[in-house]
Amino acid sequence: EWKCPVHNYIPNWLKLVREGRLFEAAELSHQTNSLPEICGRVCPQDRLCEGACTMNTGFGAVTIGSIEKYITDEAVKRGWRPDLSDVVATGKRVAIIGAGPAGLGCADVLARNGVTAVVYDRYPEIGGLLTFGIPPFKLDKSVIDTRRQLMEGMGVQFVLNTEIGRDLPFEQLLEEYDAVFLGMGTYSAMRGGFPGEELDGVHEALPYLIANVRRVMNLPVQGAPLDMRDQRVIVLGGGDTAMDCNRTAIRQGAARVTCAYRRDESNMPGSRREYRNAAEEGVRFLFNRQPVEIIGNGHVEGVKFVTTQLGAPDARGRRQPEVIPGSEEVVPADQVIMAFGFRPSPAAWMSDFDIELESDGRIRASGHAHTGQTSNPKVFAGGDMVRGSDLVVTAVFEGREAAQGILDHLGV
Repeated sequence: EWKCPVHNYIPNWLKLVREGRLFEAAELSHQTNSLPEICGRVCPQDRLCEGACTMNTGFGAVTIGSIEKYITDEAVKRGWRPDLSDVVATGKRVAIIGAGPAGLGCADVLARNGVTAVVYDRYPEIGGLLTFGIPPFKLDKSVIDTRRQLMEGMGVQFVLNTEIGRDLPFEQLLEEYDAVFLGMGTYSAMRGGFPGEELDGVHEALPYLIANVRRVMNLPVQGAPLDMRDQRVIVLGGGDTAMDCNRTAIRQGAARVTCAYRRDESNMPGSRREYRNAAEEGVRFLFNRQPVEIIGNGHVEGVKFVTTQLGAPDARGRRQPEVIPGSEEVVPADQVIMAFGFRPSPAAWMSDFDIELESDGRIRASGHAHTGQTSNPKVFAGGDMVRGSDLVVTAVFEGREAAQGILDHLGV
């Protein structure tokens, strides 16, 4: 459990499951994690809990993620609901902007401490990128529907299709609530910065994934959803978002899907499980390939790569790719998807309310009186907006931690 960002009581709930005490296991699981059934499905357990499992030596790790999702799934089927029978209402109200992992984690802790949490989100369903970014074959959206029902049963309120700053002024939230939590995530794509990115047929990963999810969910899509049928697709990147794009294109009937990453296989930032899934489904991987130009005359015709080798470690200890001279090659393509990660895109109104930002656009939410508090003492923040793009479970943890900071601030 020491490798788990939320520090789940893994041995304890494994013991409860083994003894048939499923409802107790569900209660214990929720003491540390607001979305255990979701984390059990999307966490890179091979890099976290299962990677640190002592059974790895000789036997293979306990499938902790599978058990984690089973506990909540099965408990809910049997009638379990979060036990708030001892919770006393405080009369305090907190607005939460963003119904993604950080916002839901914050709302969960507040509700369990008698604070009314009202969650605002611009999308028509809760979950943020859990719902609209992660493909349905990886995370069935009925799981998120069930989580919404559980949270509404706890008294959490959701105000959807509402964007703060457009449909509702932020100032109104400050006036009507005792505190405000910001958990809007990171949605702006990082670019490669090489020629040809403007060509027709070059796409950012997130709009591609969102359009596909909305189509599957029978929700309106801006423009025609991108269909990769019979196309030669190159996905640039090696993280989980790149794997989601690879596997989505395969399911759309692409003629060929090639994933290019500038480091080697062992240095891929994403889940090993997702990489194996993509490879088994037919994705071709090109390692130690760095894109330097997208080739085409109006429309994509291919991607020019150079071969790399790993050099000296950087300040973070990660070995940097170095270009091998004379190694240029062009790989033909009809469509290119760029999955280089995401960066913060703070709302313009933040500066009007004394919410300080870091130089890269992340919200500064440390060094103040309470955990998660910003330079505006009534405003708290957590998740990717503070840390930068990271894991679902990390956002849940930071939302929960900020909720504790809010409780301290309110004297609850």
